[in-house]
Amino acid sequence: MTRDASAFQQMTDAGLLEAAAGGSHAAFSELVSRYFQPVYRLVWRMTGGAADAEDIAQEAFVKLWKNPAQVREAGALKGWLMRVASNGVIDRSRKPRSGTLEDAPEIADPQARPDAPLDRAQAASLVDRRIAGLPERQRQALSLVYFEGLTNIEAAAAMEVSVDALESLLSRARRSLKESLSTAWRELLGGLAETGR
Repeated sequence: MTRDASAFQQMTDAGLLEAAAGGSHAAFSELVSRYFQPVYRLVWRMTGGAADAEDIAQEAFVKLWKNPAQVREAGALKGWLMRVASNGVIDRSRKPRSGTLEDAPEIADPQARPDAPLDRAQAASLVDRRIAGLPERQRQALSLVYFEGLTNIEAAAAMEVSVDALESLLSRARRSLKESLSTAWRELLGGLAETGR
């Protein structure tokens, strides 16, 4: 018996996990539909927008497809996927890499003026680069809480750390960002004001 897509959209995560464990491609597809974007955004932020971010996010779902029963509590599915994807980022960062396009030096725009304010895209890019420069665990904590909207308790569970440890990571990440962006704050605000007119 096959169900139409709308029936799967109405199911809880627990029901979808159970159906996926029984081999239902449609149930698994609904899980991917629900959670791929937040998992991908987390990986993208943790990798600084690396080209293989989508591959890493997909690997988390492949792991889920191979054994949906490993998620013991359906309510923890999003956190489980985030943790698996985060671990994938950390594993990839430990592997030696050959030179990539991301390692190539940036070429300066000859038309750009160094004293011109940054536009919104440039400001966002600067902030993203500074976040990408944070240590992995700080970047992960920041992404889970501020960009994916997890509570401190959910993020701590996803990272398998205590809430106190998570709050310490967040505090250090905010402090590092504040210090690294302190010299560029006028440019950031000027660019945002220019585009806000």
